[in-house]
Amino acid sequence: MIDKIAWLHLVDGRILSTRSRGKQAYYLPGGKREPGETDEQTLVREIREEVTVAIAEPTIRPAGAFEAQADGKAAGVVVRMTCFTAEYTGTLAASSEIEEIAWLGYADRDRVSAVDKLIFDHLHQAGLLK
Repeated sequence: MIDKIAWLHLVDGRILSTRSRGKQAYYLPGGKREPGETDEQTLVREIREEVTVAIAEPTIRPAGAFEAQADGKAAGVVVRMTCFTAEYTGTLAASSEIEEIAWLGYADRDRVSAVDKLIFDHLHQAGLLK
């Protein structure tokens, strides 16, 4: 099991996504926790590292957990994505590990990882992702 944290940031029916250097698929911003970190601490650190903004910690809200086959891993290796929403300060920008930031809609579902597809489906059914 790969345990990850993700930030769901939607604007006008599109969701913020990132593409790492050398990768084709887009992923929701976030990542793995370091030893001793809470979900919230992981979210704050990963978002600062990936898209250079500061998450406003008092605004962090749980947004669901999703599990699917991990991209690029052996069959049966599952990723669990625990998602949060939150407000932020700063200007979104790709960090050194991120090649591109993109605003994706539901029509872009085929461009994201398996677990992100589940999240896209959930957000689309809730009327949040157009």
